[in-house]
This record gives sequence, C-alpha cells and structure tokens, in this order.
Amino acid sequence: MRPFRYSVSKTNPWVPHISLVFREMWDATAVPFTRFGPIFASGSEGLRLVVSHISRKTSEMWGTHVRWRFKVLGLGILCSVSLLVTACSKTEQAAPTEVYVQAAHPERGDISEQITADATLAPLAQAAISPKVTAPVKKFYVQRGAHVRAGQLLATLENSDLEAAALDNKGAYTAAQGTYDIATGATVPEDTIKAETDLTQATANLNLAQSIADSRAQLFAEGAIPGRDLDTAKAALVQAKAAHEIARQHLEAVQKVSHKAALESAQGQLTSAKGKYLGAEAQLSYTEIRSPISGVVTDRPLFAGETAAAGNPVLTVMDTSALLAKLHISQIQAQQLSMGAPATIDVRGLDDPLPAKVALISPALDPGSTTVEVWLRVENAKGTLKAGTPVRTTITGRTATHALLVPLEAVQTGPDGESKFVLVIKPNGTAAKQSVTLGIRTSESAQVLSGLTPADMVITTGGYGLDEGTKVKVGTAPIEAGGEKE
Repeated sequence: MRPFRYSVSKTNPWVPHISLVFREMWDATAVPFTRFGPIFASGSEGLRLVVSHISRKTSEMWGTHVRWRFKVLGLGILCSVSLLVTACSKTEQAAPTEVYVQAAHPERGDISEQITADATLAPLAQAAISPKVTAPVKKFYVQRGAHVRAGQLLATLENSDLEAAALDNKGAYTAAQGTYDIATGATVPEDTIKAETDLTQATANLNLAQSIADSRAQLFAEGAIPGRDLDTAKAALVQAKAAHEIARQHLEAVQKVSHKAALESAQGQLTSAKGKYLGAEAQLSYTEIRSPISGVVTDRPLFAGETAAAGNPVLTVMDTSALLAKLHISQIQAQQLSMGAPATIDVRGLDDPLPAKVALISPALDPGSTTVEVWLRVENAKGTLKAGTPVRTTITGRTATHALLVPLEAVQTGPDGESKFVLVIKPNGTAAKQSVTLGIRTSESAQVLSGLTPADMVITTGGYGLDEGTKVKVGTAPIEAGGEKE
C-alpha cells in the first residue's frame, strides 16, 4: 500500500499530525490490509480487536497526552468499517438475478414422422446394348445425348457374309416348301387313289369268280359239266379272294401309315429348311443394333470402323423420363410406409425440394445391412436431374392428428442418455424439470404423449443448463447503456 501523503493546512493544524499518525501507525502495527479480510468477516468483535491494537501501538509511540485523540479516531474508523461490512453483507444477501428465457404453452396440431436418408438417383430403365456377333462397326446412326425410341436402329455391323448365308438358306427353305406342297397335294393322294382302285378291281374279280364257281357247282350237280371245270372255277375264286385281301390291306396301309409318313417326312424337311433360314436371318439381324427401350444415349465408346466384340456394350441407353432414388432404412421405419406415400428429394443446386412418391418397398431385408430398400420415383420430364446424383430424401411416415406439440429445442435429455424432460415455469416464477414421453419427432416439433398439459408454460429458449428453482422471466434481457446485456 502506498504511504500516506499530507500537507500542512492553516485552517486545520491537526491534518499533518493525523496523517503522520496514520503513517507511523501503519509502520508500527505491521498489519497489512490484506490480512483484514478474515477480521472484517468476524463482525464487530473483529473490529474491536483492530481498534484496540491500533490504540495500544499509538500509546506506546505518542504517550497518554494524545491517547484520547486516537480513541476518537478509532471510533470513526470503527463506524466506517462497520458501514463497509454492512454494505458487503447486504450485497452478498441480495436477491438472485432473474434469468430471461423464452417460453410458450404446448399446442395442439398435426404432426407427421419424417424419415430422412441419403440416396443416389438411378434411371427408370437402362440398357447396355451388346452385339451377339463380333464384327466391325459399319455405321452409327446416333450420337451421345440423342433421344431414341424403342426399336429404333442405332448402328449396323459388317454383314456381307451373313447376308449370303441367309440367302442360301432361304433358297433351301423355298425348295422344301415346294416339296411339301407336292407331297401333300399330289403324291399322297395319288397313292391313296391307286390303292382304292386296286381294291375295287379285286372286289369285282372276287365277285365274278364267286359267281362262276356257284354256276359250275350247280351244273356239275346236274351232270352237265365235268368235275374239272368245277375245280377250275374254285381255283379262280381262291385267287380272286387272295387278290382282294392284298388290295384291301394295301389301301389300309396307304391310309394309315404311308400317307402319314409321307406327310411327316415332307413336313420335317420343310421345318429343317425353315429353321436354317431363320437362324441365318437371326445372325444377320444381330448386325443391326436397335434400342430395346425409349430414352437417351448416354454412352458410345466406339467409332465407325472399330471392331465390336460380342458381349461388350457398344451403346448405352437410359430412360430418364423419371428417376429412382434408392435408399435403405430400418425395418421399423419401413413398416410405417405404404406404396405411394409422399416424399421429397433435396438436390444440391436446387432451391426447392422436388416431390416424389414411394414406388417400391422391398419385401426382404438386405442380408448385409439388415435394412429395407425403398425406391422413390421423381418425375424428370424436362431432364433437369441426372442419373448418379447424390440426394437427400425425406419420406412422410406416421401421422398423428390433434397431438400435443412442443418445440424440439425445448426437449432435453437426462443423464442416462435416454429419458427426456422439459423445463416448465411454476406459478412462483421458478424453473422446474418435467419428465415427458415423446412420440413422433420432426426437425421442429415433438409430440408429447404424457407429462404435459396445454396449460403448462414450457421454456423453449434459454433453458439449457438451467438449474431447478432458478428465478426466470419470460422476455428479452434489457440492454445497459454500455451495450451489454444485464
């Protein structure tokens, strides 16, 4: 502490003496002010000890003729210090400062569960077109980025040898067709007619021989002819019967076996020739690359004249009229979804989210992640979106109507990491914790299933880390003259 400074005053001759006394008293007592703190805290008894100590030291230095003056001075010091202790005590016992917070009553309203996940846009359909034959590319009819329709010719391969083979097989097929027509229209009917004619003739010969034999038998009985004539007639009848039987069996064979075999043989030859012709035509058609779907050409790695290997894509076509956002969510979340449920897709670079719908919910879990794959369909008629773009998806799940809602920022987590609570304002203006059971939660609100009523006043802002029993006031803290909040 700095030493006391004084000056002689004509109006008050005691000033230099008093200043000198304080200076000498400080050096004599050797009690620095830093040690007065515990003494001040002890109350009036401590102050009495300080004054007594000072009086004793000054008496030793100045004698009894100035002792009464220092008693008066000690009394003044005692009063000053008493006032200081009283002021400090009042400051420590002052009422606690109120904390300004924002609060509101829980509200009734509708809330829907929002399921968010990252996804990548995929085309509605995609075809990597590969030739089935290895041949040089003769000509391309489209470029990358061209819009094509299903069945449109995109490219052709060199096919002179295949054209010749197809023409040869076509000739063989035509010849087989002619043979089949001859067999079914001429050969087979002629054989049948001839067999029928032979049977008719054999029947007539049999009837004639039977008549002659009967007549001669009667004449022989009358004795008009010898027995040799009767035997000749009987022999002729036997031959006629044999010829008739052979003709009948031949007709049956022609009708049942030969006719059918001839038709089958002709049909087989025709089918074989047709198969070879169609095979040659198919080989020839493989040299024409056509689009199986309508869409946009997204890849064309070769140029005309380069050899296209069988099985390697030469063109890729994507249907991007609509895109699919494929994402994976938990089984519990998937159980809350339904086909056609509304959703939104956030794409980087676009200000507003795009509407989408649930197009597919996988009936089985993914074996690796035990999640459910869900597809969202988003229309892309203008071609704004590109396949392969990463997006953020939001699907509307469960919906609760007329639910009790509080701002999500008002909900805090307990020390166990699972329980939830909010801070409410009691009628006496203090904060108190209130355990709650939550239902559906969004990025802004939370559904309260139990623990609150619409009449409760819930602290929404400024409640984090606030102890129970703290005096709070709803509003904004006033601004001091210096610009800082109180």
